[in-house]
Amino acid sequence: MDRSAIVLAGGFSSRFGQDKGLLLLAGKPLAKHVLDAINNIVDEEILVASSKDQAENYEKLVDSSVKVLIDRTSGNEAQSPLVGALAGLKEAHGRYSLMLPCDTPFVSNDVIALLFELCIGRSAVVPRWPNGCTEPLQAVYCSKPTCEAAMSALNEGELNMQSMIDRLRGVRYVSTLVLEQIDPELKTFFNVNNPIDLKKAENMLKQR
Repeated sequence: MDRSAIVLAGGFSSRFGQDKGLLLLAGKPLAKHVLDAINNIVDEEILVASSKDQAENYEKLVDSSVKVLIDRTSGNEAQSPLVGALAGLKEAHGRYSLMLPCDTPFVSNDVIALLFELCIGRSAVVPRWPNGCTEPLQAVYCSKPTCEAAMSALNEGELNMQSMIDRLRGVRYVSTLVLEQIDPELKTFFNVNNPIDLKKAENMLKQR
């Protein structure tokens, strides 16, 4: 198996009053939009939830081929996407793993395919904006060394994704200016963070 996808769906959104990945966009949960967008370019799909109840809710909605995991951490660590990333990486069978949040309904198939191609021979490929900000939750990683890096970071009390990336050798950063050539409006990075964003997403779907 060559390609896995890890979708992080843990956490409760105070702005929506429910799990964000379960929010409906055009009658379909946000997390399902993400999974459907990538299922033809990966060999395995993993969704990481934060509780048994949340996992059961997702299992009712996603295809049976999607592996739903429960991230059993608590306290401050439970708020870190790095913890969910590690849970997914431990179970990933693919040599390379795509990391995605559950709230990016317009994730680009073409962008993801390019990131996988660029990751060959590298430990990770991470999109980076001209201002230096990176997109570690829409990146491709070499699964085994990244799993080790995530464990090392967490063991030392570091909870951010960059602390994992900093422990990897051979990381390739790809400019969003390059990705813009195949996703002109960079909708792939559009996150639904609040009700206004959800309304924007509905309008974006209508424009399609």
